[in-house]
Amino acid sequence: MSHPDLWILRHGQTQWNLAGRMQGWKDSPLTALGQSQARQQNALLQQADLPRDVGFHVSPLGRCRATAELALAGLCDAPLVDDRLKEVSVGMFEGLTLRDVETDWPGITDTVDGISFHYRAPGGERLDGFRARIDAWLQDLSGPTVVVTHGMVSREMRGILLGLDAAGAADLPGGQGNIYKVSGGEMTAIEA
Repeated sequence: MSHPDLWILRHGQTQWNLAGRMQGWKDSPLTALGQSQARQQNALLQQADLPRDVGFHVSPLGRCRATAELALAGLCDAPLVDDRLKEVSVGMFEGLTLRDVETDWPGITDTVDGISFHYRAPGGERLDGFRARIDAWLQDLSGPTVVVTHGMVSREMRGILLGLDAAGAADLPGGQGNIYKVSGGEMTAIEA
């Protein structure tokens, strides 16, 4: 199935990102760097020649909404908030560092890709359900869209759009404050 063009923004750096804490559905505010990253996203989007009929969507979590306020300034006053764009829930890992997780659940982070352990978190979301909610959001799109979301969501979303399985999606680049355009089964990083 063909999907409309997407511009996928990951939120800017947060205090918990800086401290190495897993956020999942919990939240922490953007750092000064995170705010700067969102303003840079805005500058890039202003130059991106977005179509007139582009839609704007955002995760309901505070770090994405704060990023959207800066990144979408002058482009959209009220993006559509959609729960399906929330980060993967990492259950009992939320608020913990990787060291905390490795201490409390020995061996759980031993994965080939360094990412899939998120789907093993006690009380957290599993890959199949996570991927299904992202795919359901993609299926509902009717036109070109800018979306402000999270790192794991961005990877899985791009993976689905590029026809990759979960292992392939895990290998996609990440990072805070980035923008990826996916169009016609091709991905491009939008950079200054």
